[in-house]
Amino acid sequence: MPRRSSRQSILAFGAAIGLSISSAFQPANAAKDVALVSGAFRRSIPVSDLAYLAETNRARGFLSDLLRLGKQDPKQVAKLLNQKLELPLVLTSRLMSTRIGDVIIRRIATIIYPLKVPDPSVSVPAIRAGVINGLQKEDGGLSLITFLEAYPANVMEVNLPALLSLIEKAESIADLVKFFSDSPLDGLK
Repeated sequence: MPRRSSRQSILAFGAAIGLSISSAFQPANAAKDVALVSGAFRRSIPVSDLAYLAETNRARGFLSDLLRLGKQDPKQVAKLLNQKLELPLVLTSRLMSTRIGDVIIRRIATIIYPLKVPDPSVSVPAIRAGVINGLQKEDGGLSLITFLEAYPANVMEVNLPALLSLIEKAESIADLVKFFSDSPLDGLK
């Protein structure tokens, strides 16, 4: 009889751990705000305002002011927020656990991370959880909105200088690719 009791205790303990782990990734812990941060400057945009823009093509609150100042068309931003990447859940999970996946996520983690916690030991698992939970929510696809709604921190910080540096590098890479694709070297083949 004592054997059965200890086995039941172990099973109950295992079930309790499983429930606590699964509840840790429920939408209740999803990002509520996206904080745009540059040095001492910090301004937050509620995820609900981003979701509203994605659904209606209309901005509200600070997001409306931000789009107007940046001369951005709300419809184009809504299109970007709704753009869905078709990603298989199992394959994506496996790829994120490879060396190259880890390198990519660590680089992304220098741009986005839980507010005031840029440490990779926290930010990398948060990104992984946001991707996996978002994929589960969207059944094989991921949009920026579903990622934010699945990100396991109340506030996701966006490091603006790091983001702008990435955009600048991406533009220079695009210019480099364009240069070589339009190059007169094609005639030398």
